Amino acid sequence: MTQQPTSKKPRISRDVMVASICGFVVAFMVGASYAAVPFYDWFCRATGFNGTTQVATSAPEKSLERRIAVRFDSNVSGGLPWKFQPEQNEITVKIGEVVTVYYTVTNQAARATTGVAAYNVAPLTVGAFFQKINCFCFTEQTFGPGEKREMAVVFYVDPALAADREYDDLNTITLSYTFYPVKDPAPKPLAATETDKRKGNL
Repeated sequence: MTQQPTSKKPRISRDVMVASICGFVVAFMVGASYAAVPFYDWFCRATGFNGTTQVATSAPEKSLERRIAVRFDSNVSGGLPWKFQPEQNEITVKIGEVVTVYYTVTNQAARATTGVAAYNVAPLTVGAFFQKINCFCFTEQTFGPGEKREMAVVFYVDPALAADREYDDLNTITLSYTFYPVKDPAPKPLAATETDKRKGNL
């Protein structure tokens, strides 16, 4: 009885299919890695995850009688020769009350330097209720040699926090900023390099 040769076509087809699947998985992972950072940033801003504060466009209609302490923390990353500190370490505010506070920043270098601030609040879950109307953290900040500037943060604590029983015992929120150096700052119009005055829209 003559034995028929074994066909290799099924094996070749299977190898091609496995290679195609592997290629698709690699391409998907590369694409996902590029999308991960902006997606994570969007997720944090939308949900307040990891203490990310919210951006408000207007003030609430009314404030509540319940008060809460807000503490202010300031940090500077290595490589940025700045002195950075809040004018007040802690204030007590009504929930829903719009408040403006100031930080002082001094460039201690004999050259212009640029930094950008990252921020969060603690407890981390409170980020969804901490609403910023204006903040210096939204843009790069460039300081001339020895320049000192007062920079404002305008915020309120969302009245929705008082409706959440999970926060009935919450008495203190900490707002924390860290300035990081920017090696290649984006070019700015000449008017943007002028020293800011003490206004609420800093």
